[in-house]
Amino acid sequence: MGRTEQLDLSKISVREANQFLHGLQNGEVACVEILQPDGLHSIAAGLDCEVAVEIRGHAGYFIAGMNKRATVTVHGNVGWSVAENIMSGEVRVKGHASESAGASGHGGLLVIEGDASSRCGISLKGGEIVVGGSVGHFSAFMAQAGTLVVCGDAGPNLGDSLYEATIYVRGAIHSLGADALEEEMTADDHAEVARLLAAAGIDYDAREFKRVASARSLYHWNADADQEY
Repeated sequence: MGRTEQLDLSKISVREANQFLHGLQNGEVACVEILQPDGLHSIAAGLDCEVAVEIRGHAGYFIAGMNKRATVTVHGNVGWSVAENIMSGEVRVKGHASESAGASGHGGLLVIEGDASSRCGISLKGGEIVVGGSVGHFSAFMAQAGTLVVCGDAGPNLGDSLYEATIYVRGAIHSLGADALEEEMTADDHAEVARLLAAAGIDYDAREFKRVASARSLYHWNADADQEY
């Protein structure tokens, strides 16, 4: 069983901490605790190792970006673009997240236990995002694949220019974006929401959620549309 290491960002730089994390081999270290993050940016970015990283406090932009295989937990709030371009593994925020959480994620699971700001899941390409609270405007904008689960409310223009991603919302939807529409929930949808809620450790009834998907009217250029899309 691997050991636990502590990295104190009041004593070393983020670059030095990330270099240590990038040099780890699977099983060498079980857990790395990041102390005194103090809103610093790009902590635990670009990881490619099966290691648990515990960030003990609030952090800044691009936390756990491009994550692959690692499990990163932030015990606080985060700034823009947490788990941007996540490939696999899990990133969890115990507090709230600012804009563009999970942007362009390809795989893995992002859990935000609090609220997420605007553009959560923008250009999602296959990952899974579960938000315990609400999300802001233009969430899942141009999401191409993957799933966004929102346990609270969704702000204006949800799913604008949506492709093949699916959104599930428990609370109120302020408005849907272009080409997004609400569909009937099926037994498969209930099972999928229940699976993701269980993975996120959030206890809600999957039958309380609504499904939002693409109307697929923006897939192809229509010369007769006169720019009216």
